[in-house]
Amino acid sequence: MNTAISPNEQVAQVILPAELLAHWQGHRALTRKVIEAFPEKDYFDFSIGGMRPFSKMVDELLSIAGPGIQEIVTGKAVPFTEEVAHGNSKSKVLELWDKTTEEINANWSKIGIEKFQETIKLFGEYEGTIISSIQYFIDNEIHHRGQGYVYLRALGIEPPMFYDRSEA
Repeated sequence: MNTAISPNEQVAQVILPAELLAHWQGHRALTRKVIEAFPEKDYFDFSIGGMRPFSKMVDELLSIAGPGIQEIVTGKAVPFTEEVAHGNSKSKVLELWDKTTEEINANWSKIGIEKFQETIKLFGEYEGTIISSIQYFIDNEIHHRGQGYVYLRALGIEPPMFYDRSEA
């Protein structure tokens, strides 16, 4: 079923695409601060209760955001993989994080307002609208960042304020 809205149809909007991008990038800026707050070793090794280390959660986020937006723009499905080449270097992870942020910004304007309600099967597996996929990207990041907060507190490190979504 194609739920695309024709360019002639009026679209009720609560948030503008530019506002949604700013909202997402605010969350990305905060998650970047959480990554920075981890000591190098703990970023890759520390876990609680059988959960993955925060580095593995961030690998997931990196594997979704950039490739997901690329697929939304191009329509070319790529298989999902959480393999991220960072060589267990937090500085490389931050470099990849920043590169992904740039990719999101560069591709965002290529998503026309009429596309947000179109159905997509992301990574060839996850069907939903483009807007629901983007909302998932954001929600999933918030979820994993919350786990990172728990890890930081367990390590005796004060995490960044949850509402500080400004760039560092």
